[in-house]
Parts: sequence; C-alpha cells; structure tokens
Amino acid sequence: MTRPLFLVIDVGTGSVRSAAVDKKGTIVAFANREHDQHVPRYGWCEQRPDDWWQGASESVRKVVESLGKDAANIECIACCGQMHGTVFIDSDGDVVREFAPLWNDKRTIPQVKAYQAQFGIDGCLKETGNPPTPAWPGFKLQWLAQHEPELLERSVRVMMPKDYINFRLTGEIAFDVTEASLSFMMNADLHRWSQTMLKQLGIDESLLPSLRNPLEILGAVSERAARETGLRSGIPVAVGGGDFPLTLLGSGACSPGIGSDVTGTSSIITLIQKQPVKHSELSNVMTPEGNWGAFTLLDAGGDAVRWARRAMNENSLSYAEATEKAALSPAGSRNLFFLPYLTGERLGDTRNSRAMFFGLNSGHSLEDLHRSVLEGVAFAVRRHIKQMSNTGQPPEQIIAASGGAKSRLWLEIKASMYGTPIVVPAEPECGVIGCTALAATASGHFNSLEEAARSLVSFTQEVQPNPAWQETYDRMFPLFLKIKETNSQLYGDLDLLDSVSSEKV
Repeated sequence: MTRPLFLVIDVGTGSVRSAAVDKKGTIVAFANREHDQHVPRYGWCEQRPDDWWQGASESVRKVVESLGKDAANIECIACCGQMHGTVFIDSDGDVVREFAPLWNDKRTIPQVKAYQAQFGIDGCLKETGNPPTPAWPGFKLQWLAQHEPELLERSVRVMMPKDYINFRLTGEIAFDVTEASLSFMMNADLHRWSQTMLKQLGIDESLLPSLRNPLEILGAVSERAARETGLRSGIPVAVGGGDFPLTLLGSGACSPGIGSDVTGTSSIITLIQKQPVKHSELSNVMTPEGNWGAFTLLDAGGDAVRWARRAMNENSLSYAEATEKAALSPAGSRNLFFLPYLTGERLGDTRNSRAMFFGLNSGHSLEDLHRSVLEGVAFAVRRHIKQMSNTGQPPEQIIAASGGAKSRLWLEIKASMYGTPIVVPAEPECGVIGCTALAATASGHFNSLEEAARSLVSFTQEVQPNPAWQETYDRMFPLFLKIKETNSQLYGDLDLLDSVSSEKV
C-alpha cells in the first residue's frame, strides 16, 4: 500500500522552502534555497518574484530527487508565503515590476498618513477589521498609481508571493481570503472586495483576481512547470494561504478561544475568534478554516531580553544565564515594573511610547531587573489579550512557538500572567504542517482542517499557571495599565527633547 505524500512550498522572506510530508505529519524530504532582499533606499524592502520561482523550482526538484520513486505518491500541493508582497503581471503573464515591495517595506507611510487624515480609522475598522498600516497591499497599489503609473497601466493582475508560485505551477491566478483579509481591500463581513475601500484608495477592481477559499483546487501542475520542477504534470494544486494563518493552523490554533504567542525578536499575539475584533490597536486575519485571528505585535519581545543582556551585562551572559538570574527573583520582581516599549508600538495612538522601569529602589537586585523584563513583556501581552477577548474570558489555551518557547521560566511566567495553560508544538515547522493539513484536506484525506490539525499536531509540554504567581500578577496588572496610561501623556515631550538634542549634535 502506497503512502500518500503532500508537497508544501513556503515562500519566506529569507528563502523558499519545500517539503514532502506524509499524512502523519512526518517531514519525509526537505530543501530550501535562499534569496536576497533588495534595499534601493532607506525604508524600501523588495525581492524579485523570479527569484522566488527559481527557489521554488530548485528546492522542489531536490525534494523530488530525494524521494526517488516515492515522488509518484505526491497527491496534492499547497503553497503558503510571506504576506503583503505585491506582484504585478501583464497580459502575457510576465512580471511588470522586477522587484516586488514586501511586507516590511515602509515607502507607503505618506499614503497611510494621508488616508488616516482624510478618512480616520473608524470607517476602515468597520469595513476591513484593520487599521491602516504601511504593510497593506492596498497602499502599495496606491503608491504605484502615484509614482509609477506607467507600470500600473501595463498590469492586468496583482497577486501575493504564494499566488505567483501557484501561477507558475498551474497558469491560474487567484487571491485567497486569508491574504485578502490583510490587504485593506476586503470587506470583513462579506468576504468580498470592498467597494468602499477601493473607492477610497482609488484602485481599479479589474486588477484584483477572484477571491477563493484556501481549500479549493486552483488547478494542476502544467507540462512546463513539470519540466522545471521535476514533478509529474497533473498534480492538483490548492489555492493555499498566507504563511501567518497557515502557521496558526499548523500549531493547532484553529478553534475559537485558542491563543498563539510567537515570541522571537518581537511577540505576535493572536486569539482565534468567530468574528474580527475591531480595535485600533489590533489587526484581524481570516484563518483557513474560516475563523478570525485577532492579533497584534509587541515589537520588543525577545528583543527586550536581548537589550537587558547588552545594557545590564555587556553581553557577558548567555540567554540561559540571564534566565537563571531572573529565576532567583520572586514573582513580581519585588513590585518592580518594566514597560517593554523599547522601540515604540506598532499600532494605536502611542506608537512613540518608551520603555521604563517603575518602582525601582535600593533594595532591588540585577536578578529583579532581569525577571522584571520577562514579566514586563508578559504584562504587555496580557493587555493585548484583554483587548482581543470578545467574551472577557481568558483564552482556554495558548500555543507558544519560536525562541520564547524555549525558556521554561518565561512560559511559567506567561501561563501565570494570562491565567491560561501554555503548550508547545512538537514540530517547530508549523507552517509546513499547516500547508500539509490544507493539502491533505483538499485532497479528501480529512473532512475538515480542524480534523487535520488534531491528527497532525502534537505537543511536547504543557505549562500550567502557578496559583501564587497568578495572584501576584492579578494584583499588579491594574497598576501596570495605570503606569502606561499616565506616561502616555509624556511621550510627546520626550519627542520634543529628542528633536532639540538632535539639532545640537
């Protein structure tokens, strides 16, 4: 009896990764190919879509070669990719603009400011579930219309990175609802392109492909793509989705009431809901199973720990040694608070916020400062979880991933801070597992994505709240909120001081 395999292609910011995965979630073969970012000027970040295809075709060919005769068992292909990268093609299917602006490209800041000044935030929150930010493809289209109109005139379709790979595989073009939900162009309630947003942004709807469900079959591998990749022609290709929502699926975060805490340099906090949570400090992404992930980013997650190692220890301690010091301090760090806004905030009215210690006295030690940094990040995340919860109840469970999930102490602090058990997925390649769930469900091996996730995702550990710590954090949390609110009135004064100091240098 043959073992069915599913081919996954993940178009990341640093590389394209391809994998063959079986129905149990075992990665049978894996290959990747790196690509560069192009930074023609400050704040611009671009990549060549052709580099993505070269990376996909090369890494897929390596996977096929590694599989040998088992490559015949590939039943379905699913792609995911970095979101918001905006690709334009002409009527011949050729890329119109050699370099596609990426998710981290900031050239659209003037367009965002102009939009907000003219239309405010309430209307777009109601329509799209999202506040305006430079990442959204709607603003990239607006920028192109203003700065490179001749290229826009030659364009017949716009698509996202994974859609370009799908196009090269099948010749078919689609835009899935997970990507569209963060485009600033989709009506969050109707799951259709928003006539209101297109009118406000000045975008011609004819540029936008039809919106599809990630589970639908887009097409099949063409003869040409088969020659370039080593795949056999005719393999069905699913519509696929953005890497963020598919990573949520592959971590097991696919049911309302489940949260996700991905702490690397930053912390991405997500709570799965049935409907978007419309708030000026939150964004909302539609998930492949049809729910919504209310999420926000705390810029200083792991970066706060990195700062503490550098500023307080001159990088003389490893992360493990810094954590050992923090473990010597009691819960609450002897009533020491740390506001972790070292690089401001991504959304909201206090994007110029600052970090600070509050309550410091002569009895505090270096151990207290280190623990306070870990707790400060958790306090800030708890604040966002409170904003995200439609029910007012804490999440049933939080799934932790990335570097922050490696620290047992930090997981214990977070579980106690949120009053919620925290689990860690056994397979760290959650995007690959999410795509596998999609491909396996699209090809009939599971009845739903939730069933696929239950079968494919397992967890290595579960961390329960410490009742004594939780009591301490519950007592401190209202003061954390008050400290943040009170100091928000001073950030403008600090900006003025900074500008005066810069003029004197």
